[in-house]
Amino acid sequence: MVKENLPEWFQRFEESQFEVYSKKYADIMKMTRKNGIIEVKMHTDGGPLKYVWSVHEAWGQAWREIGADHENQVIIITGSGDKWLEGDPDAWKVPLIKWSADGKLKMRMESQKLMENFVFGIDVPVIAAVNGPGVHVEFSALADITLVTEDVDFWDPHFLAGVVPGDGMGLVLQRTIGIKRAAYYAMTGKRLDGKTAVELGLANEVVPREKILERAWELAEFIMDRPRAARYLTHGVLMRPWKQALVEDQVMHGTSITLGLCMDEVGALERLKELKKQGRI
Repeated sequence: MVKENLPEWFQRFEESQFEVYSKKYADIMKMTRKNGIIEVKMHTDGGPLKYVWSVHEAWGQAWREIGADHENQVIIITGSGDKWLEGDPDAWKVPLIKWSADGKLKMRMESQKLMENFVFGIDVPVIAAVNGPGVHVEFSALADITLVTEDVDFWDPHFLAGVVPGDGMGLVLQRTIGIKRAAYYAMTGKRLDGKTAVELGLANEVVPREKILERAWELAEFIMDRPRAARYLTHGVLMRPWKQALVEDQVMHGTSITLGLCMDEVGALERLKELKKQGRI
């Protein structure tokens, strides 16, 4: 724990709730903190995190609570084992067109908070250590520094499944690799490995999997050596383009994917099954 350097008369409304929220999200995030650096390791039963709807709900809340803790001064986010995240195709077993109105609204608002709370709710430097391939890699690119392994796969499979690429990766691609490249990767579903991700500006360093967390901590400790105000304000400057991107485009992207799903009578899961049967994914 890093003791806050605050005068006695400055009474805090609430002390750090690390013990509370780290326990609250323990089933999907293993959190450890040392000297102001918090490591958030996503997992399911100690292995790669399986991305289901409960995770979809919890993520946005977790970013807000982690970001609100004044004792979290640098954040490292990583996965477990050899994967960043594992998708669960069964999440789409029931096409969205058959969901209740409240279910659709809840999913839409939760989707909004996944990136929104990550960008607007965290005021300190963030390092993403992408330890392998997996879904929902878009928010790793929102971190100040993004480390990747060679076998990561930045890709957007939505259009392949007949879905609008509007839940985050499409926006990230547009703002990092450019409009034309983003259109190509969104429509083809082609994957970008670690080396290509660095070359095109989605990530910063390719690091061997067994060294990636060590490198993340090395960078976090380097950042912690700078003055606290400099760290906070620099993160704010670096996040400004992402804040602008979300304000300008996130709602339009999110509304487009939801509207498309609400009109889809076949469903993404059936299309993905067919693509897999054809050997295209």
